[in-house]
Amino acid sequence: MTDITAPRPITFAALVQQFFTQYLVNQRALSPRTIASYRDAMLLFLDFAQHRLGKMPTALNLSDITPELILAFLDHLEQQRQNSVRSRNLRLTALRAFLKFAARRDVSSFFVIEQALGVPMKRFERPMLGFMTREEMLAVIGEPGDTWTSQRDHLLFIMLYNTGARVSEIIGVKVSDVVLGESACVHLRGKGRKQRSTPLWKSTVQEIGAWLRRNPILGVDAALLPNRDGFAMTRCNVTQRLNIAVARAAQTHNSLSNRSISPHTIRHMTAMHLLQSGVAFNVIALWLGHESTITTHRYVEADLAMKEKALARLQEPETQICRYHPADDALMQFLQTI
Repeated sequence: MTDITAPRPITFAALVQQFFTQYLVNQRALSPRTIASYRDAMLLFLDFAQHRLGKMPTALNLSDITPELILAFLDHLEQQRQNSVRSRNLRLTALRAFLKFAARRDVSSFFVIEQALGVPMKRFERPMLGFMTREEMLAVIGEPGDTWTSQRDHLLFIMLYNTGARVSEIIGVKVSDVVLGESACVHLRGKGRKQRSTPLWKSTVQEIGAWLRRNPILGVDAALLPNRDGFAMTRCNVTQRLNIAVARAAQTHNSLSNRSISPHTIRHMTAMHLLQSGVAFNVIALWLGHESTITTHRYVEADLAMKEKALARLQEPETQICRYHPADDALMQFLQTI
């Protein structure tokens, strides 16, 4: 009689390795940035679990990942590491993705994983979107100076304002991504490697043409906005150059003093200016590369909040408004007391 033995259960360490090497890379084909975010979340969680449970990461089991452990980890992120609620939720998203993957690979741990997946996301209030006026943005853009750096920064800020691109998108633009001529546009690579084309103003086309004439050594595969070494600028580099430009502009525009202006603020400003110019809601979503129009709707809410503030400055007419009063009813009275 043949002895049929049950297959050995897959180890926790093997599940983690398969999650990153097979699932995220080969099956989901996620971007390197997303994979790095998931990796960081896993590293933080495993380090916390090691200190909490006294077990090395390779010795962990899926049964160790209890709701209590996950909640303690999330509290640790907020209280000890001073992470925002948004960052906390991003770490939880990575853990949930791994647990869902593990549930399909280790059916015997399905019940334990189902309990862990019950840990909810934490709600939080989104801050009001910050943006600048057109006059403030033009002051930040300024005039192209005589130096190579100032000319590059001038074009950098113009393109950020024109396209509403994310920092990662604008520093990834190559010379070959720019189409000059009658239907001028720039090809951007957004989140999840999604690509979109954004039209360029005539003034932006002229600025790009002048920049390329001043820098004939830039090949088609070169970064359009390189650093001094010829490589693409970094996110920190862009932020640093913007801070310098804002400080300079604040000398003539006091409204910019002591304000935190980031490259993403310019993205918000582009969206708000498009909205206030009457551009259709779905067109703005396509312009910014939003996967969901729910994200774009935040600009509508911000615009309404601004209008409400303006309305509050007006003196209300002295009229008495008759409010509706429901009839005496036990249920209605109960609801009013809540």
